[in-house]
This record gives sequence, C-alpha cells and structure tokens, in this order.
Amino acid sequence: MTTDEVLLARSGTDASAFEPLVERHSRALHGYFARRAPGAADDLLAEAWLRAYAGRGTYDAARGPVRAWLFGVARNVLAAHWRGQERPAAAAVLAGEASSDPWHAVDRRLDAAAVAPLMRRTLAELPAVERELLLLVAWEQLSPTEAAAVVGIPAGTARSRLHRARTRLRAALGPSAPLHLTGDLA
Repeated sequence: MTTDEVLLARSGTDASAFEPLVERHSRALHGYFARRAPGAADDLLAEAWLRAYAGRGTYDAARGPVRAWLFGVARNVLAAHWRGQERPAAAAVLAGEASSDPWHAVDRRLDAAAVAPLMRRTLAELPAVERELLLLVAWEQLSPTEAAAVVGIPAGTARSRLHRARTRLRAALGPSAPLHLTGDLA
C-alpha cells in the first residue's frame, strides 16, 4: 500500500493520486465533523477535501503525518463554519449547552448517566487547546503527536497539556466514576 505522504506528493502532478487519501480518511474526518456540527457534517467534509486538495502543496512532512495535516484542515474548516454562525450559537456548542452538543452521542454510550453532565461541564471549563487535544485523542484516535500537529503546538507541549486535561477530568469525576471512563483517559 502506498503511504499517504507518497500519494499526497504524487497528487501534485497526478490528481488521481489524491483519491485514495479521500477513501482512507473520509470516514474519520466525517466523524470529526459529525460530533461537532452534526447538521453540517457532509458539507464540512466536502469543504475540507476541497481545501486539502487546493492546499496540498503546503503539506510539510516535518510537521507530522498527512492524517494530522488533514485534521488540521478539518479544524480550520470547522472554525470557519462556527465563525459564520451567530456568535452565541457557536459559543454554546463549544460550552456544551446547545442542542447540537457533540456530547449527546457520547451520553448514550455512558454507563452512568449522572456522569455525563459533569463531564460536559468539566470539558467546557478546560482551556480550548486542552479540550481539543483530549477530544482529538479520545474521539478521533489520533496520537498525541498527531493531535499536536493538528493544533499547531510542539508534541511535548501537547503531551503535558493532555496530561493536565486528563488529570482535571479524573479529579472532577472522582472515585465513583465507572472504571472505563477513567481508564480511557490514561
């Protein structure tokens, strides 16, 4: 199988080389959008692929793998989407208070319904970068190094911020939290 990096480089002269990247990463990127802006996920995914294709020459392998670069493009598309909405609505989504709250899907999977509001509140209280790192690692299954590339910070800084976010979440959940919740944060 040809690596993402080779395909992206080849797509500069052969547009069809970009197609396998779309096939490989669309599901994960769509999930990223669906958890953050459920009603607009399809449109945001299309916009992300358009921007990734147009900006494929800007990819820098020294900053991380193609997958992390694509999530960075997706993050920028989502931010532009939220900027285009009414400011209070976008802020409510980020704070976990709106009907398009990405945590509703997570709530259904939690064993203890009482923990969900506390998790939402705690996540909303985290600094934006720490929250984004935690969600990229937990929801999108990115490595801390890939998540660092997405948010544009050094990997070591991302690991320390991720540790801080996990510690805050564990402290808020307390000893009565189901084991799978604190285990996932390890």
